[in-house]
Amino acid sequence: MYKSVIIGTGPAGLTAAIYLARANLNPLVIEGPEPGGQLTTTTEVENFPGFPEGIMGPELMANMRKQAERFGAQFRSGWINSVDLSKRPFTLSLEGGETLQAETLIISTGASAKYLGIPGEKDNVGRGVSTCATCDGFFFRGKKIIVVGGGDSAMEEANFLTRFASELTLVHRRDELRASKIMQDRARENPKISWSLNRTPLEVLSGENGVTGLKVRNNETGEEEIIEAQGVFVAIGHTPNTKFLGGQVETDEHGYIITKPGSSETNVPGVFACGDVQDNKYRQAITAAGSGCMAALDCEKFLEGAVTQDWSVSLG
Repeated sequence: MYKSVIIGTGPAGLTAAIYLARANLNPLVIEGPEPGGQLTTTTEVENFPGFPEGIMGPELMANMRKQAERFGAQFRSGWINSVDLSKRPFTLSLEGGETLQAETLIISTGASAKYLGIPGEKDNVGRGVSTCATCDGFFFRGKKIIVVGGGDSAMEEANFLTRFASELTLVHRRDELRASKIMQDRARENPKISWSLNRTPLEVLSGENGVTGLKVRNNETGEEEIIEAQGVFVAIGHTPNTKFLGGQVETDEHGYIITKPGSSETNVPGVFACGDVQDNKYRQAITAAGSGCMAALDCEKFLEGAVTQDWSVSLG
């Protein structure tokens, strides 16, 4: 039995762990197959406060974990197959058949960026392939960039990246975009953006120094083409990691957990959410960390209320 279990070890989960551990609640943190979350696939992080010279993503996450451990947070590796949130304490079923019980639960499982699934893509993450313009755009100052996608996110990232790129090509497999008209208009009015529509990405090309271009197929002619670039930004959306919840926590149409305005509370009392699993707008390390703090404070307050309620019941 644990007073609090945190699922996920990105900036949100680890910040929540630090706060709960400092409150002597000894939280258990479950880390899945990618400890540290998306920041562990990032190279230098320059926009996290407190590091004027920047810090490597894996190092930042390792430091957060050490800080949580210092105050008494416990960690264990495992995959949560399912949860039973119908009554407290909640029951968590881990891969392998083990079960855990928790008085409260903090969900910080993040959202996984969708990838194209083509050769050379995953191999070059951190070497020119990225899924976050605001995280990595600065590193491509004066370089040629490709953005792949046709939705609002792709238009937004393309416009943002023109602050840094010498040239930017937007690649989409269809000849029509899914983005809203206003977002399309903004992108089309940007003189730095050129268009390569009706092209299917086939392979990310690279050399010793990283990405060199993207091989695409012209869907109209069937011919293969190579678009030269030093950066390929994949902007085809994210998938929140909420499948294991089995629909017991309220989500929006895209699967992001809905929290009560101004809090981390979900529709299930005692269950809180923080980080990208409930944020489809900002998706930054610092906003995730801030929401992790909120979740910990909300969780601590909930536990205090539960103790008070138990005492009042026992006293009749």
